Amino acid sequence: MPKLPVLSGNDVIKALSRIGYNFDHQTGSHITLVNPSGKKITVSNHREPGPGLLRAIIKQAGLSIEEFLKLL
Repeated sequence: MPKLPVLSGNDVIKALSRIGYNFDHQTGSHITLVNPSGKKITVSNHREPGPGLLRAIIKQAGLSIEEFLKLL
């Protein structure tokens, strides 16, 4: 399994936008993205989300780590 890079919340949002996720709303530092089928993912807009949180976001998006790294 490849090692996850250190990314900001904005980097994660940009990567997810490449597969169809768009801004839905923001509550504090948490940004909710939604895709055309209605699936929602919440991303914390922090400088460096932890590796566990990043893995959870990738899993919720239905991507493998390799697929996510190609989006960066």
